[in-house]
Amino acid sequence: MGKRKQASSSSKPGSKPDAKPTVWREFGEGSAAMQRGIPDLPPQQQSLRVQTTRKGKGGKTVTVVSGFQSSPETLAQLLKQLKAKCGSGGTVKDDTLEIQGDHRQTLVQLLVTLGYPAKISGG
Repeated sequence: MGKRKQASSSSKPGSKPDAKPTVWREFGEGSAAMQRGIPDLPPQQQSLRVQTTRKGKGGKTVTVVSGFQSSPETLAQLLKQLKAKCGSGGTVKDDTLEIQGDHRQTLVQLLVTLGYPAKISGG
């Protein structure tokens, strides 16, 4: 019996069967241009606002801390500390921290002890 030829995946005659299609990318993968450009400022240089809201949360009260100029890793570490002190859940969304429940006073005290200048904003 004779050997069978492998069918090439391309339909163009004369093209290489192992050639990958060329994909155009403006910046390429993992380039510095695609990374987030937020400086990781020290706590003393950040101005934080702490407020409570119920909008878009299904009627649940959420304490929002905004005004951060830090990397996502720093925010995740800070959120872990604040959730442990408040005894509730929370998340990081768009450079803001959301803690479940009304913890304005507690969060302001904790942030000030950590070196962040924080103020209560809103009603």
